[in-house]
Amino acid sequence: MGIVVLLIILALVFGGIGLLVEGLFWLLIISVALVVAGGVMGARGRGARR
Repeated sequence: MGIVVLLIILALVFGGIGLLVEGLFWLLIISVALVVAGGVMGARGRGARR
């Protein structure tokens, strides 16, 4: 019984870590896309004022 509980706890811990890593990966992708979009919009805005 103790091994079953240990395996369930380990599965929850590793599942939570995997979910956290997946979430951080998507957050990184979204952040990079926003930085690129901000750079493009900033460069376009600066170019139009000159």
